[in-house]
Amino acid sequence: MKSKINNILKGKFLVDEEAFKNWRMIIFLSVLALIMIASSHRADQKVHEIARLKEKVQELRSESVDARLKLWKLKIESNVARKMEPRGVQPSTTPPQKIKVKAKQE
Repeated sequence: MKSKINNILKGKFLVDEEAFKNWRMIIFLSVLALIMIASSHRADQKVHEIARLKEKVQELRSESVDARLKLWKLKIESNVARKMEPRGVQPSTTPPQKIKVKAKQE
């Protein structure tokens, strides 16, 4: 048992007659480790991208609400009347009347 540990620590398993099997396993494990590292890195990138996009969506929502509020304030009848006063346009003092159209009888 002690000699096996010494052989591993000295690296004799890499230069043995059966070293080809060991090298294949080492290369395989190295490739798996690289794939795992790349996958983890890609996942981290996606998490950062999602966080950035969520922040952008929140900002755009805020801008949308702000623009909707400004539009609503502009559409209020008193604001429209105040802005049209310098041009001589005033709101009507008489209420609108309904126009009824009767169908022709043949």
